[in-house]
Amino acid sequence: MFKKMLLAAIAAGLVSAATLPLQIGPAEASLRGLPCKEAAKMKYPGDRKMRHAWKKLCKANWALHQGG
Repeated sequence: MFKKMLLAAIAAGLVSAATLPLQIGPAEASLRGLPCKEAAKMKYPGDRKMRHAWKKLCKANWALHQGG
């Protein structure tokens, strides 16, 4: 019984970990060639204020890496 519960918990953990969206940071977004606006939409699909703040951070990080 314990083995079955342990295996079920492990299987559920693996399935849930596989379905989580990948979290990307501002530096990764600029390196991947993904526009900051699209990356912000992926990271915060339902929160407009957080999307705006993250987009500003992404643009600042991009400008820092460009040397300007």
